[in-house]
Amino acid sequence: MPLLRPLPVDLEMLSEILEGDPLTTGGALDLRTGEVWPRSAIEYAAEDGADVDAPDFEDEDRFRWADGDSRDGDRDMVEFIDTIADARLAERLHDAIHGRGAFRRFADTLRRTSEHDLSRWFEWVGERKRGRARAWLTDLGFRVASR
Repeated sequence: MPLLRPLPVDLEMLSEILEGDPLTTGGALDLRTGEVWPRSAIEYAAEDGADVDAPDFEDEDRFRWADGDSRDGDRDMVEFIDTIADARLAERLHDAIHGRGAFRRFADTLRRTSEHDLSRWFEWVGERKRGRARAWLTDLGFRVASR
């Protein structure tokens, strides 16, 4: 297996463009600099960003595009529920994750019933997102380098 090339990327920002609501996430990763460009910043630069020094995002050798996807987040909620000791809370969380607005209802349910589990959820899901972002980089032949 070839060595992975270091890329100084903000893993939090990368995980945000890789996951979530497909209408608001997505973007591009600059493979030269490690800069993460959210879709909203790219759209702003294209439409009326005269004050933005934007690169050529069509350069396929330089940029890798990422589209937002919420399926991993859906699985995260289901798997997290399995870690909840309180059966009543687990049932309420199962009810919350169906249909549009599931992420908000899930977090709201935790917020109203268990600050401890809410904190645990944010830590747990953050680690999972960063892990998937690292795996995405690895598939491209890169690893996270110090910034």
